[in-house]
Amino acid sequence: MDSFKNFIDGNWIASSSRETVSSINPANQAVVGTVQHSTQADVEQAVRAAKKAQVNWRSLSGPARGQFLYQVATIMESHLAEIAETMTQEMGKTLPEAKGETARGIALLRYYATEGMHKVGDVIPSTDSEALMFTTRVPLGVVGVITPWNFPVAIPIWKMAPALIYGNTVVIKPASEAAVTCAKVMECFAEAHLPAGVFNMVTGSGSVVGQGIVEHPDVNGITFTGSNEVGKRIGQTALARGAKYQLEMGGKNPVIVLDDADLDLAVRETISGGLRSTGQKCTATSRVIIQSGVYDAFKEKLLEKINEITVGNGLHENVWMGPCASESQFKTVLRYIELGKEEGATLLAGGGRYTEEGCEKGYFVKPTVFEYVTQEMTIAREEIFGPVLALMKVNSLKEALEVANDAEFGLSASIFTTNIGYMLSFIEQMDAGLVRVNAETAGVELQAPFGGMKQSSSHSREQGKAAIEFFTATKTVFVKG
Repeated sequence: MDSFKNFIDGNWIASSSRETVSSINPANQAVVGTVQHSTQADVEQAVRAAKKAQVNWRSLSGPARGQFLYQVATIMESHLAEIAETMTQEMGKTLPEAKGETARGIALLRYYATEGMHKVGDVIPSTDSEALMFTTRVPLGVVGVITPWNFPVAIPIWKMAPALIYGNTVVIKPASEAAVTCAKVMECFAEAHLPAGVFNMVTGSGSVVGQGIVEHPDVNGITFTGSNEVGKRIGQTALARGAKYQLEMGGKNPVIVLDDADLDLAVRETISGGLRSTGQKCTATSRVIIQSGVYDAFKEKLLEKINEITVGNGLHENVWMGPCASESQFKTVLRYIELGKEEGATLLAGGGRYTEEGCEKGYFVKPTVFEYVTQEMTIAREEIFGPVLALMKVNSLKEALEVANDAEFGLSASIFTTNIGYMLSFIEQMDAGLVRVNAETAGVELQAPFGGMKQSSSHSREQGKAAIEFFTATKTVFVKG
């Protein structure tokens, strides 16, 4: 069992409360490890260290900061198997998925390491012929990073790496359900010997540690991924004190399957997008909107493949889908399934707890499919974050787009068609920050901007070169001899 303290000012330090919290394996309820139950005093200590360190960190050249990130990536690579196994034990996703996510974290570090050698401004012609005018980018200062449990390696890194390369220092609060995995990543940062105070980790409850970071007057920017309810509170608090904030929140992501689609491809990608990682992705497919001409054929193929899914402990070979990440999430998913039944949707597959041999103690849910789902039903409107697909029949692309856009979220969407005109109409008319053609809704490449529309985000973008927009401010410089 792994036990971790907070990491503050270059040292592993016990919380001022002297209390710890256990992290539970959702596959069998075994204790994976413990982390600190921190207080406001611990937040204060971490922010103070970050603020002090930021002066020297920002004075380093971009390439020098990049060398540190390269070193972290190299160290993480040597610990990839260990980190991935911890991730599977702690939040349930299968070991191949956990290895893929850890590899992505390493790739993100190397990508942003190179950003230290790229331009940070432009020369602008001045109306004064004897003057030089140009822009440059400057760091925000101390950045608070608040991350969820569903991607405990990739999301912390895709926030921390750009924050650091652009000269900010960081205080991170990972989700308690996945804090042991995040702590193992922080060990790699510590082993790379970044200057003390440049990165700090404080674990604990959102109401104390998270809120403490958001409210702290010396935290200049907050980047958050999580629920809409929490995100909106963070945005309001940050706005009230003038801090910059970035929110990535929920999704109710649709797939549109048209009459001319490759149905085998559409079924395969719908299952992958909707049920891989037990549906616990903000970009996971939730609504499957199918044109009437292929509805029955698609449904038959989908159910055939659903029945082939193997459920179990993500550490075991040949397991395709693991448990929900926690008891709380497990209960939430089961509640939505019951709502689907009560509101009149027809259950085609799954619909309850999975209790086969070896899974009795875990938070396993059967892969679930509903049909005759209407736009007014709860399971068609609210984010479930579990292995539940809602089938909806339409007669045309026009109707499909109307149904797809009838949601408060706008994170990702995909369409399956061989018609170029339909593809272009979908790309133009779909209200989502990520649209994909003949591919699943889930996933984005690290070099591309990522973020949502409507209630899915604060309209900023993460990853790729877009990250510089949040983690820096533009400074215009006018020089005259």
